[in-house]
Amino acid sequence: MDLFTSATGNEYDEILSLRRELEEANRLYYIANAPTLSDREFDEKMHRLIFLENLHPEWADSNSPTQHVGSDLGKKNFEQVNHKYPMLSLGNTYSEAEIRDWVRKLPENVEIVCELKYDGLSISLWYEHGVLTKALTRGDGLKGDNVIRNILTIPSVPRRIEGEQWPDFVELRGEVLLPWENFERLNRQREADEEPLFANPRNAASGTLKLQDPNEVARRGLTCYLYYMLGDNLPGTTHSARLEEARKAGFPVSDAIRVCHSVEDVMSFIHYWDTERKLLPVATDGIVLKVNDLTTQQQLGYTAKTPRWAIAYKFPAEKQLTLLRKITYQVGRTGVVTPVANLEPVQLSGTVVQRATLHNEDFVRQLGIREGDRVWVEKGGEIIPKITGKAEDSPTDASPVPYSFISVCPECGTPLVRVPGEAAWRCPNETGCPPQIQGKMIHFVSRKAMNIDGLGDETIALLYEQGLLHDIADIYSLKLADIAQQERLGDKSAANILAGIEASKKVPWHRVLFALGIRMVGETTARKIAKRFLSIDTLQWATIEQLTSIEDVGPQIAENIVNYFLDERNLSILVRLREAGVQMESDQPDETAASDLLAGKTVVISGVFSRHSRDEYKAIIEQNGGKNSGSVSRKTSFILAGENMGPEKRKKAEDFGVRLVTEDEFLEMINPS
Repeated sequence: MDLFTSATGNEYDEILSLRRELEEANRLYYIANAPTLSDREFDEKMHRLIFLENLHPEWADSNSPTQHVGSDLGKKNFEQVNHKYPMLSLGNTYSEAEIRDWVRKLPENVEIVCELKYDGLSISLWYEHGVLTKALTRGDGLKGDNVIRNILTIPSVPRRIEGEQWPDFVELRGEVLLPWENFERLNRQREADEEPLFANPRNAASGTLKLQDPNEVARRGLTCYLYYMLGDNLPGTTHSARLEEARKAGFPVSDAIRVCHSVEDVMSFIHYWDTERKLLPVATDGIVLKVNDLTTQQQLGYTAKTPRWAIAYKFPAEKQLTLLRKITYQVGRTGVVTPVANLEPVQLSGTVVQRATLHNEDFVRQLGIREGDRVWVEKGGEIIPKITGKAEDSPTDASPVPYSFISVCPECGTPLVRVPGEAAWRCPNETGCPPQIQGKMIHFVSRKAMNIDGLGDETIALLYEQGLLHDIADIYSLKLADIAQQERLGDKSAANILAGIEASKKVPWHRVLFALGIRMVGETTARKIAKRFLSIDTLQWATIEQLTSIEDVGPQIAENIVNYFLDERNLSILVRLREAGVQMESDQPDETAASDLLAGKTVVISGVFSRHSRDEYKAIIEQNGGKNSGSVSRKTSFILAGENMGPEKRKKAEDFGVRLVTEDEFLEMINPS
């Protein structure tokens, strides 16, 4: 069915279905930073919904995704601030013909400013009396999260605005970005830790800007470009003049801006940057066109969610057909076996692509691809190459032999297992499979774990191949002479490595627990477990029931922990780590209890708070003897209810008769006068 051809009889059902699908897509894009639809797929569905709603105005709904911008509110507990001016989204198109039509409908002889459309997270910077005071995300367009502490980690963002020409309030809008280089480094680290990869720099930038730790934000290396200025009595009567004033004042404004006087000028700019953008250090996905004269902008006005004086042209995703030569398999740190497509080399977005992940057996079967097929490889706005399908009339279509996943580990020959409910096949030979052994050591020495400088991936692999390392405990038996005689090392490198090993003996217990690499025990979970079990000795004898009473520890994680301590080889490693001086217990054994005022109570937290963050309230509940829970049940003692409490939790509270306690009531409860 053509996008703008009316269906017959089922329009209402289609409208409801599209609204649900687009709202979920918005949640995954803005909140979870894990999009499932490409930009083009999302836009096509949105345009279809707009068409159907215009066809049937009797079914209008103010809550439809066509009537509001996607919202990034709700992921973390930041202060929420109302925008002085609504932050709307832009209308967009993939059609050059539609761009020509848009230009022709503008007032005669109007100037158009063409800019690169940066693919990041929108930001609004407030300068009051010359000082940067707030940095708001787009949020829902009317209010945003104030991420000022994280914005202050970006070196290119000025802390002050100098000059007498500036009014008391100036707002600059722009895009926060993660450069390609930093994005690739971040994903390499996440891949090594077997964490989900960010699909593209935009999602990585969004996730980074909503972190609670500004130090981690600074390490990831965000950057920023500003492209619009708002306020009263600002210098300049055109958009381009104001951008030039901002540039002179030291703000990061792109050089890739052109004032165009005709549709031909606009098309020339689009065609030039469709190629040249691939050489830029940051992600772009199109061109933004804005009417230059500010008075004309005001006259043209706005729709419910977009300005009429601006539009975005989005570059089509770049894809190529190439030959799938072979499917190989790689084994990760936790034994997950991932199929990999080895391709006839093809150039995409400025790089040569030869390999692409196929994720798992189900993904390969869904695409219906096999060795010898010609497959579509796409990058578009995503730097990670992905296979999206195969060419018609592929040579394997006539083959009666179905795709078959391997049955034994390609590294150690152990029969693979597939855990019920999981998509991945796994090698269970944790202590005898080389990639798993090396992967555990690489994880153990990583920055968030034991943080041993000098022991990178290549050095670990070298020492393993030389027989100097067999498990993580062997790291503490390394000698200067053994390291120094290795290729590319020497005495100085060996001394630095040994100094890093010695320093790691001071790493606190919760990071040691994370470093052990117990499957599914991540950094945050390890911290929570270590807070409840203050030593390796108490954790070793923990039961499934005790473990699952800890927030975020489900039955599978608990079972993995119990099984870890049932393995004699792991117990031997732990003994050797203790003998080496590694911290196996907390040095703050009495840090948890403040009172027993909430003893025996299970508390659910919901909503946004002004006095403390959600994490702080969770800690306060535990310090006063209570237990946190993420879901409402008949066992819930009360709900700590902030603003914008989730409707599902509110309904369950009514169904189960659970009491709602306000922030002030809760603080009075734990601090009785």
